[in-house]
Amino acid sequence: MAASAVTRARQRLPHYWFADRLLAVLSGQRPVHWMLGHTVGDAYEQLVRLAPGAPLRPADRVTPVVRECGEYHPGPGVIEAFARIRAGERVSAMAFRLERCADRRWRCSAVELGGERIATVPRQG
Repeated sequence: MAASAVTRARQRLPHYWFADRLLAVLSGQRPVHWMLGHTVGDAYEQLVRLAPGAPLRPADRVTPVVRECGEYHPGPGVIEAFARIRAGERVSAMAFRLERCADRRWRCSAVELGGERIATVPRQG
């Protein structure tokens, strides 16, 4: 029961919510269109190109999970986050940027894996 309460509490935090969803897409567990409406700028198109390769899919068929997710607020309405992903003995990292849009919803505007920049969208005033 305690683990379930922790999971529910984490899902209320935008950086954990997005980390779980990005992981599901980038590990091949969910289709990329699952992120439609949750991305801005080129981020969705970059996910469309990247998702078929499932870069976070483990070779040993262990389901990857977000073990830890941290956040930094470089300015109002912006979260730069990182996630540590674990799948069996394999540990990966993912970084992403969230921006609060005019409708007050958080959307992903950039994702980075293994040092390769996947999407970058300049912040709009």
